[in-house]
Amino acid sequence: MPWSRLDRRMLLVHPVTEVVRLLPVLVVSLVVGSTSGNHLWSAIVLAVVVAAAIARWVTTGYRLGPVHVQLRTGVLQKKVLSIPRGRIRSVDVQAGPLHRLLGLAVLTVGTGQHAGKGETFELNALDARVVPALREELLATAVAPPPDPAAGGDVPAPPERELARVDPAWVRYAPFTLTGLAVVGAAAGLLGQSGAAGAVASSAVVDDTYRRVVSLGVVAAVAIAVVAALVVSSAIAAARYLLVYGNLRVTDDGERLRVEHGVLSTRHASFDRARLRGASIRRPLLLRLAGGARLDAVMTGVSASEHESSLILPPAPRAAVTSTAATLLPDAADAATAPLTAHGPVARRRRLTRALLPVAAALAATAGYAVSGRAVPTWAWIVLGLVAVAAIALALDRYAALGHRVRPGLLVTEHGSLDRRRVVLDARGVVAWTVRQTFFQRRAGVATLVAATAAGTGAYRVLDVPVDRAWAIAEAAAPGATDVWGCDR
Repeated sequence: MPWSRLDRRMLLVHPVTEVVRLLPVLVVSLVVGSTSGNHLWSAIVLAVVVAAAIARWVTTGYRLGPVHVQLRTGVLQKKVLSIPRGRIRSVDVQAGPLHRLLGLAVLTVGTGQHAGKGETFELNALDARVVPALREELLATAVAPPPDPAAGGDVPAPPERELARVDPAWVRYAPFTLTGLAVVGAAAGLLGQSGAAGAVASSAVVDDTYRRVVSLGVVAAVAIAVVAALVVSSAIAAARYLLVYGNLRVTDDGERLRVEHGVLSTRHASFDRARLRGASIRRPLLLRLAGGARLDAVMTGVSASEHESSLILPPAPRAAVTSTAATLLPDAADAATAPLTAHGPVARRRRLTRALLPVAAALAATAGYAVSGRAVPTWAWIVLGLVAVAAIALALDRYAALGHRVRPGLLVTEHGSLDRRRVVLDARGVVAWTVRQTFFQRRAGVATLVAATAAGTGAYRVLDVPVDRAWAIAEAAAPGATDVWGCDR
C-alpha cells in the first residue's frame, strides 16, 4: 500500500499552532529586536516555525494495510508507528475552530493502551470530507466476511437509532460540576505568576470597589466575595457546557456507538458496540443534590481515566441518564435504578469509625488544651460539634450508597458520597475475581471483591461485603468461576 500524506492545508494550521506554543519565545525575540533596533530575530523565529511546519508535512505519512495501519513521522529522527487492525478500539474525530474554518479534522486511533509521547496515532489534519469513510474503514475488521449467497448478496446495514440528544435546559447542571471554580482558580494563579495581579489590584476600579465592600463590614464583604465568585464561576461553567456539549447526539446502529458534540470545536467518537461491557453512572455530591448525573461507557480498550474518552452523556437530569443507560444496556435495563443489597452493620460501623476518628483526635487535643488551664474559645467547641455532625452525615451517606446487585452475567456495584458511582458491569467481560482483606477488614469480618476486566478502569470493587458472601457474589455473577479457579466458597 502506498503512503498517503496529510492535507496541504495543514501548512496553514501548524504554523498558527506553533506560534501560540512558542509565544514566549516570540515575545523575547520581539523585545530583543526592539531593544537592538534589529527585527531580524523575529523574522528568524517565524521562518523557523514555518520551515518546521513544512518539514512536518513532508515527513508525515500514513497507510492502511489489510493487517496493520502505519504512521510515519519525524524530521531528524524517523519513526514508524504500526498498529494491528485487530487492536483498534475506537476512532475519535475532532475539529477546532481553525480546522473547521479550513474544512479539516483531526483523527485519532485508540487502542486501549496508554500512549506515551510520540506514540499516539493521530492524523492532523485531514480533509473533513474523507474522514467518515476513513473512520469506518479503520473500525471495520481487517478482512471483511464474504457475503452469504443464500441471503441474496450483501446484508443491508442496520438502521441507526438515536439514544440521546442534549437539551439546552441541561445547562442548569453546569454550575454544580465545579468546572467554573477551577477556571477561576487557574486564571487567578496565572495572574499571580505573571505579575499582573498587582496592576489589577491597584487599578482605580478595583480599589474603589474594595473600599465600598469593606465599608459594609467583614461578614458582608466575605459574603459578597463568595457570591461574586459563585456567579462568575457559574457563568463560565454554563458557557463551557454550551460550547463543549452543544449539539450532542448519541446514536447506535447495532454495530457502532457514536457520540458527537461541540459548537466551536467538534468531537465525533465511534466505538465498536461489541466491546461495550457496561455503563458507569456518576453522581458527585453537588450534582446529586441538584438531581443530575453523568453517564460513561465501560468499553474494552477505552480508558476511563481520561475525562472525555468514555463520555456518553454530560451532566444531565438523572431520569435522562438512567433511561439512556437502560437503552444502551437492554439486558440490564433495570440495573440503573434497582435497589441494591446492603452490606450490613459492620460496613456502616467502619464508615462511622473512619469519619469520626479525626474528629475524636481533634476533640481530645482541644480537651487537653482546656485541662491544662488555658481558655478555649466557645466558637472552637461549636466548630468541633458542627464538624462531628457533618462527619456522621457523610459516613451515613457513604453507607447509604454502598451496595451491590448480582445475577448471572451481571454485576452492579455502587459506592461513594462526594463522588458516588454506580457501575453496571457485564460479568462475561470479567477476566479475574479477587477477594482482598486489609488488616482491619480481617478483624471486622468483611472483604473487598474486585472484578478485573479489560474495560474502563480495569477493575471494579464491591466494598466491605461480608467475607462469607464475597465468593458467592462472584459465583452468582459468573456461574462456575469459583470452580474453575478452585476457590473456597
